[in-house]
Amino acid sequence: MAVEVKIAPSWKSHLEKEFEQEYFIGLIDFVRQEYREHVVYPPGKEIFSAFDSCAFDDVKVVIIGQDPYHGPGQANGLCFSVRDGVKPPPSLVNIFKEIHSDLGKPISKSGDLSRWAHQGVLLLNATLTVRASTPGSHQNKGWEKFTDAVINLISEKKNNVVFLLWGAYAQKKGEVIDRSKHLVLMSAHPSPFSADRGFFGCKHFSKANEYLRSKGLKEIDW
Repeated sequence: MAVEVKIAPSWKSHLEKEFEQEYFIGLIDFVRQEYREHVVYPPGKEIFSAFDSCAFDDVKVVIIGQDPYHGPGQANGLCFSVRDGVKPPPSLVNIFKEIHSDLGKPISKSGDLSRWAHQGVLLLNATLTVRASTPGSHQNKGWEKFTDAVINLISEKKNNVVFLLWGAYAQKKGEVIDRSKHLVLMSAHPSPFSADRGFFGCKHFSKANEYLRSKGLKEIDW
């Protein structure tokens, strides 16, 4: 299966040099081979959906996940998000519960978060592909280096972005963020194993909107 880099033009211009790096060329060769030989998620055309749905110029909030979902029909290229009609996984259910508790919004029946992406939320997984039923199978192949470069780029080139870092993995990945010009909010991961240890009650959604409002930016309709 061919893998094309379908990505918003504003990202393409910023990441052009990254796409030419030796590690990235090797990564794409690996990914192409995986799609040829195995079932891999998300579908090839959706690997870069996070970038295609939220242009660089529009980024206001960044949420960092780890791996795409590895079950059939779940992953759609946006972290924590699933296709419409797919039952929301436990972490996403907990995210919706926190939004309800924080903002009083009804719990969403749809787990498709593209509505957030279109408002300026970059839903970035550290690793953009995964082999079916094999979590972590595409880690340490180059994706993490690429997504580190993306986070660094946003930190350096933009101002007043809210970064939501849930869990130790995202927090480590976010160490490069310039706290003097961005808001970094950290809590436990929304997974059922850790949500009670600081994700519930974190109020990240209202805090993000308060910050955006204070900078004269439009809030996110969570």
